Amino acid sequence: MTPPFTPSSPPSWLDEIPARLADIERAHLLRRRRVVQPAGGAHLLVDGQPMLAFCSNDYLGLASHPALAAAAREATHTFGVGSGGSPLVSGHSAANAALEHELAAFVQLPRALYFYAGYATNTGIIPALVGEGDALFSDALNHACLIDGARLSRATIHRYPHADLVALEAALAASTARRKLVVSDAVFSMDGDLIDIPALLALCEGFDALLLLDDAHGFGVLGPQGRGSLAEAGLTGATASRRVLYMATLGKAAGVAGAFVAGDAALIEWLLQKTRTYIFATAAPPLLASALSKSLALIAAADDRRQQLDARIAQLRAGLAALPDALGWRLLPSHTAVQALVIGSNEAALAVMESLRAEGLWVPAIRPPTVPEGTARLRIALSAVHTADDVDQLLRALHRHAAHAPA
Repeated sequence: MTPPFTPSSPPSWLDEIPARLADIERAHLLRRRRVVQPAGGAHLLVDGQPMLAFCSNDYLGLASHPALAAAAREATHTFGVGSGGSPLVSGHSAANAALEHELAAFVQLPRALYFYAGYATNTGIIPALVGEGDALFSDALNHACLIDGARLSRATIHRYPHADLVALEAALAASTARRKLVVSDAVFSMDGDLIDIPALLALCEGFDALLLLDDAHGFGVLGPQGRGSLAEAGLTGATASRRVLYMATLGKAAGVAGAFVAGDAALIEWLLQKTRTYIFATAAPPLLASALSKSLALIAAADDRRQQLDARIAQLRAGLAALPDALGWRLLPSHTAVQALVIGSNEAALAVMESLRAEGLWVPAIRPPTVPEGTARLRIALSAVHTADDVDQLLRALHRHAAHAPA
């Protein structure tokens, strides 16, 4: 029998946790959750306080669209609330099956597989594709779920500098592995830049590699009718390559939840058979699939929303270009909804965030390890529901802070 704990017991490693938390706080890296409630347009109640938010990935403003809520409500009458099982047991409902066909048709690829979450998609499909003895090539700024999926695969990982396709080519050429997988974000979530997809695919073609492309921040926003970054590159439909697996999340521009991967039918069947995060997890509720089916129709018809978003991106970039150079702030190149204003130190980025919060503006400060040391930033996420006045309010506040910041 284990003796009860007494004050004379040896120190436990659990006793170290409060001190370790204090270390995180001193480094300005402690994260805090906020309780939020929609308040119309780009406005939220944050811990009970009204805020104009520039932190949401709801790029088309569909998360609160009444048609999606109606579709979800209607689906509960047919399917109930939960799915009741994994997709390979009893959870693959008629709604989920229909959505997979619709997703494949929407992105103009042969077949799609629908998952309950984006993180689970990437951490599951990468180990299903490569393993010990194989080679995986990963962009240095890939999202954490791609990094974790790579580690779980036990493949040999080659991390190449961000968007450096010359370095990637050299690494591919030097590899003797029979199976090679290149993984990359399409739109990088903390920088907002778009990778050169045709050039990336050309390298994969040349070195017999498979390309996994994560388009979480491009789906619904980029390409004809919002069909995504791969469609914008002209690499879907008749020009689709069997070497591309296209993954996208459904909780951002689509406004609901979940994710999917699409591509060659044989590859998708392999993933269905081998992806542990798909096989051993409860399927997404049918009510979400029904809402997503409606969302795809709204995305296809949302050119006006995408134009509104493009206008806000141009307005913000023009306004930030006038910030004083002496501050050392740097706006990263991006034509997407993700606009990164690099501040520098963690402390300085938090100070700007708090200054904006005091004016009723919620713009998150992103710090290491999410971004490299010394590049803490404001990650400004724009949406089609932001108005020109909303963006002007943010610009005025940033210019006020800049005018009073120490040189």
